[in-house]
Amino acid sequence: MPKGYWVSVYRTISDPEKLAAYNKLAGPAVKAGGGRLLVRDGRVAAHDAGIVERTILIEFDSFEQAVAARESAAYQEALAVLSDGVERDFRIVEGID
Repeated sequence: MPKGYWVSVYRTISDPEKLAAYNKLAGPAVKAGGGRLLVRDGRVAAHDAGIVERTILIEFDSFEQAVAARESAAYQEALAVLSDGVERDFRIVEGID
């Protein structure tokens, strides 16, 4: 079964305090949903139209598990705290077998 991935790229962080509060709630929510953090920040080499931005990659055992974790009450609480503190591009993608 193909794995599922959350891919988040932070274009701007306008409120670091909201992001910190989100991180405190999101981490446990992701773990409870079966997610494993693979990439957070670190070095970035951007090419073509890419921009060096904060990048997060989280792996789940399946696409369905990734979607369910995003919809969970615990993660929704984290999103409410984050609100307008950042501008980010968030995707859930299905991996290749």
